[in-house]
Amino acid sequence: EASYTQAIALKPDYAQAHYNLGNTLKELGRLDEAEASYTQAIAFRPDFTDAHYNLGNTLKELGRLDEAKTSYTQAIALKPDYAQAHSNLGGTLQELGRLDEAKTSYTQAIALKPDYPEVHYNLANTLKELGRLDEAEASYTQAIAFKPDYAEAHYNLGNTLQELGRSDEAKTCYTQAIAFKPDFAEAHYNLGNTLKELGRLDEAEASYTQ
Repeated sequence: EASYTQAIALKPDYAQAHYNLGNTLKELGRLDEAEASYTQAIAFRPDFTDAHYNLGNTLKELGRLDEAKTSYTQAIALKPDYAQAHSNLGGTLQELGRLDEAKTSYTQAIALKPDYPEVHYNLANTLKELGRLDEAEASYTQAIAFKPDYAEAHYNLGNTLQELGRSDEAKTCYTQAIAFKPDFAEAHYNLGNTLKELGRLDEAEASYTQ
């Protein structure tokens, strides 16, 4: 931090130094100061894609979602193939309740980086919220294909299958989630509910106790 501050003192329009200082402050959890540094970097270099992107991340952490959306959009305008920016824009839109737009952003991120399990997972969550359960199932399955030990994806796939009335398959998913994350309380609970529904009461009791 001191070195970057010294560099800026010697050369106030040093955009890279403002940016690196922003990254350091963000890592230290000093988000308001990080925001100021990224903003300064952009003032001296308006086409600084990563500064727009990290400003977006900082604003998102600060809960200023509309401003974060603007920063991600700016980063994408400068670098249309920026998969992570499309993904984080999707996350911001999802938090804002703009699910159709979130779906579009996640789909764009996947088109740019198909082997991106977290984005398949987030797309699946969005599709599930939209009530498009068959598509959600496909996206969770895709997330698991790229990251087989993705406990949350197994769990939410189980929830989706349960909503689709496919309890036996849901049971398998919950069991898989627990195998990868033994302390996953919600998965134990939902497994218990599914076993109860299937009439397997002793096993259900064991899941609730767990």
